[in-house]
Amino acid sequence: MTKLNVPDMSCGHCTAAIEKAIGNLDANAVVNTDLETKSVEITSSLSEDVIIQTLADEGYPATVA
Repeated sequence: MTKLNVPDMSCGHCTAAIEKAIGNLDANAVVNTDLETKSVEITSSLSEDVIIQTLADEGYPATVA
C-alpha cells in the first residue's frame, strides 16, 4: 500500500480524477481518498514512483506520507 499526501486535492472532482487516473493504469487498484486529511491510500501493483508521477501528470503533486 502507498500512502500519499496530496495538498491540492480539495473536492469530489479531485478525488474522481485521482481514482480514474490510477484505475486507467491498474484496473484492480484500490484507491481510498480522504479530503479532510488530503491523503490518498492506494493498493496497487504499480510502483510508488509511477503513482506519484501519474498524480503529478493529473495536476495533483503528491508526497509520501
